[in-house]
Amino acid sequence: MTRPALSIVLPAYNEDANVARAVRDAAAAGAALVADYEVVVVDDGSRDRTAAVLEELGRELGPRLVVVRHPSNRGYGAALRSGFAATRGELVFYTDSDNQFDLTELRDFLPLMAGCDAALGYRLDRKDPWTRRAASAFFNRLSSLAFGMSVRDLNCSFKLFRGDLLRALPLESEDFFIDTEMVARMHRGGWRTVQRGVRHFPRTAGRSTVRASDVPRTLAAIVRFWVRLRARPATRVTA
Repeated sequence: MTRPALSIVLPAYNEDANVARAVRDAAAAGAALVADYEVVVVDDGSRDRTAAVLEELGRELGPRLVVVRHPSNRGYGAALRSGFAATRGELVFYTDSDNQFDLTELRDFLPLMAGCDAALGYRLDRKDPWTRRAASAFFNRLSSLAFGMSVRDLNCSFKLFRGDLLRALPLESEDFFIDTEMVARMHRGGWRTVQRGVRHFPRTAGRSTVRASDVPRTLAAIVRFWVRLRARPATRVTA
């Protein structure tokens, strides 16, 4: 079977007000950029109409839409891992289903992949509450120090990868720590990365699943992963 040039992964949890636009925008971006693409949506145990909306979209988009369903909510990291495993693309891009990015900006990321393994977005003029921006900046700085990285926006969900390398990453996180785990493993493995700014827009429907209660859990995750990472030899990428 011919591999698509690009896979676009969208995790979704209770996003029935957003997911139709997110999928259509992803399909439009893919069609404008490459000859063959797929959109992989992971319904992470949604309790609203997300599944019904995706069924309708399946009739509209046909085989270009791949839907992965979790019977119950397993978490953001688990959703991304399932989505990555379901991809076939030479390149894999992921973003969230809340429509806070303009996916036409992906056109500026594709040329970067000629000389790198991953292109990492960072949010310009971020449109989130100041409390969330402050917490994100703190964890970004702490994670960068802990893992010896220099990444402007670890949790920005606008990232593009070489598909084979991404699918070979031994990701374990079930929650939002997966962004830090992913980039830390890439850094340790010697991936060639580039960073580029992208515009950010306010969420207009639905609710974010990030909560203040995630703070202590994320701190503990940083410590646990730091210990695990140091106990294992680094696995270098192969060109």
